[in-house]
Amino acid sequence: MKKILVTVVLGAAALAAAQTATQPAQSQPSAAPAPAAAQPAQTQPSAAPAAAPTAAPVIKDPAEYNAYVGAIGQKDAAQISGLEAFLTQYPNSIMKTAALQTLMQDYQQAGNQAKTLDAATRLLAADPTNERAMFLLAYFDRLKAQSGDPNAAQDLADAKKFGQMGLDGLPKFTKPDGMSDADFQKMKDQMTGVFNAALGLAALTDKDYDTARKDLRAAVDSSPDFQKDFSVVYPLALAYAGPTPPDPKLTPDPINAIWFAGRASVVAPNPQYQQQIEKYAKGLYKKYHAGDDGWDDVLAQIKANPVQPSGFTIKPAPTPAEQAHNMVAATPPDKMDFATWEFVLSNGSQEDQDAVWNAIKGKPVYMNGTVISATATEFDIAASSDDIDAKKADITLTFEEKVPLRLIPKAGASLDFQGNPASYTPNPFMMTMEKGLLPKPKVAAPVHHKPASN
Repeated sequence: MKKILVTVVLGAAALAAAQTATQPAQSQPSAAPAPAAAQPAQTQPSAAPAAAPTAAPVIKDPAEYNAYVGAIGQKDAAQISGLEAFLTQYPNSIMKTAALQTLMQDYQQAGNQAKTLDAATRLLAADPTNERAMFLLAYFDRLKAQSGDPNAAQDLADAKKFGQMGLDGLPKFTKPDGMSDADFQKMKDQMTGVFNAALGLAALTDKDYDTARKDLRAAVDSSPDFQKDFSVVYPLALAYAGPTPPDPKLTPDPINAIWFAGRASVVAPNPQYQQQIEKYAKGLYKKYHAGDDGWDDVLAQIKANPVQPSGFTIKPAPTPAEQAHNMVAATPPDKMDFATWEFVLSNGSQEDQDAVWNAIKGKPVYMNGTVISATATEFDIAASSDDIDAKKADITLTFEEKVPLRLIPKAGASLDFQGNPASYTPNPFMMTMEKGLLPKPKVAAPVHHKPASN
């Protein structure tokens, strides 16, 4: 499977994005999790949302009780070793879920991603509704897929599965005892962001742009931390930009594509990616606006606002009809070149077409073009540069008298000619000119010889 972040930045950018992503918040078992933060690349993710303190289950076997208390009373590596030994010795203990939950957090705090995922998988097998396990599995599987893991396709499929499971179970997730409503909401917001990010990236990889936009936008909007998470903001920009070439079944969303591409450049993990993605955002702007005027002001607004302001907009490029009207307003028809006539007569309003056509109809025009084909009574000529390049005729020049065979040009020849515009069809464009005339052939000047001297 191709890495999802190769559209603009090269392969290493995906890894950088994963390393600088919003990290699951760290928390102690009895406290609310701190808000997530974009960490330096070498920072390891901190602990998952804490377990809710509940009344401890009763262990009836004294040996099992002592083994559990001895393990849980340790710290760091000693606690990990003790809990693993406890789970091996008592695989069906009533404390299995609690032990696995603590073990999962210990591995994550130690920066051991593989063991964290293993503990989370075991925890979910023991407790299929465990939101904390789904949270970490969705989070780490997504980052593995984005960083080019050899099993990226399976990683992303797993992230999608756990993301959907997590969202489905979140309404039933109860507030831990002693946690404030505000802190509980922060915890749920972070979980919502992680779950939606997994679903959105999977949809983008599957080229389901509508779903990717919905889910990735939900992730970015879930909390301020995701608004600065490159690994989510940049895929959201790609989702809004859509495929190349455009899909006619997909509604374009260039405004959001420009905004989030600009935001991705702001939160990019290093200056190289910042420059590349800013160039990409500017390219989207130029395509939509038909020029880069005003870009600096738009970029300044994007940099100053982590959240897209209400009513943010960009003036689009003028429509072909508007461009045609501007041409008519700026230049009298008899001063226009042929390409401008063609554009106005093909794209302008009826009023603008009439203004040009009435000014040139029946009047002799002297010009140059490239011959596409020619007979004694009719030449097909390309006169605009686009049609010359495409080798497509845009003028049919007719003659009142047959052209002598020696004067009929070959296809591809450059030709000066005169004709009177008589009619046209706008799409595909073709102008018929009557009373065709060709320049008179040049006659060589007579050679005068000096008389022979005696």
